[in-house]
Amino acid sequence: MAVFTPVALDEVNAWLCQHYNLGTATDIKGISSGIENSNFFLTTNKDGQTTEYVLTLFERLSREQLPYYLELMGHLAQKGIPVPAPARDKTEQIIGILNGKPATIVSKLSGSSRLSPNADHCAAVGAMLAKMHLAGQDFKLSQPNLRSLNWWQATIPLVKQHLNAAQNSLIDSELADQTAFFASKDYQALPAGPSHCDLFRDNVLFDSSSGKDQLGGFFDFYFAGNDKWLFDVAVTVNDWCIDLGTGVLDQARYDGLVNAYQSVRPFEKTEIASWNLMLRAAALRFWVSRLWDYYLPREAEMLTPHDPKHFERILIQRRDVISCISSV
Repeated sequence: MAVFTPVALDEVNAWLCQHYNLGTATDIKGISSGIENSNFFLTTNKDGQTTEYVLTLFERLSREQLPYYLELMGHLAQKGIPVPAPARDKTEQIIGILNGKPATIVSKLSGSSRLSPNADHCAAVGAMLAKMHLAGQDFKLSQPNLRSLNWWQATIPLVKQHLNAAQNSLIDSELADQTAFFASKDYQALPAGPSHCDLFRDNVLFDSSSGKDQLGGFFDFYFAGNDKWLFDVAVTVNDWCIDLGTGVLDQARYDGLVNAYQSVRPFEKTEIASWNLMLRAAALRFWVSRLWDYYLPREAEMLTPHDPKHFERILIQRRDVISCISSV
């Protein structure tokens, strides 16, 4: 989340007055984390009651693409999964136009991110991720993960000029392996459905108001898509269960997340067999996207691109060290 398109308080108030029944905006504050959309904490007052929301202006996604993400969040929220619920306007729409960009308002979850998680945090995330996958099975809309194989194949040629010989060899080799993997019968047989596809530490909140860390919810679904559930787990493991300096998996956090996930939805045999290739696929996806953001940046207020070398290290680790999972 960043700020590419500024929004002033009087601008958002005029928009709210015309389209919503949420009251008057009393404060709007840009959110600095993330790199895709313009995001703001929005505070409103209606009949003396203060409510906090998140306002998002979409910079890359079209208005036609947005219903999938927003309706998925609404579907999951109705199923009891702790995710932001989109606010509907006076005509029951969940997408509007603000300052020339598609825009939406969603509820603000409680809590804060745990950027140094322990095994218990990872277990909570793993169990809720499995519940989210099952809750999304009857979601009516379908859209592929837009940052999957086709996007890697189109984007890698754009960044290769910025890589050295060893990096080019690595990225070419991994793309060839993943192209073959995606074409395989094993890959086609993997269970799939709506997936978050970006469940990093900063996209999950924990609430400690009760005196104990409790999962507050998952947010930022704007990379979501119908994909293999195993890919969603691999993306999550590659962030939550590693040493950030080296990319090496932390066994206690890894076991906590994977075992908790399987306590809700046990892995199938094809998933167990495909696990290491999927960990590599998840690493490649984010190496490519970080290379793209780093070398082909867009101008934005408060934007700091992530270091692409982080996921290069993770990919090398996953290629060098075979990680296993077992059925429960």
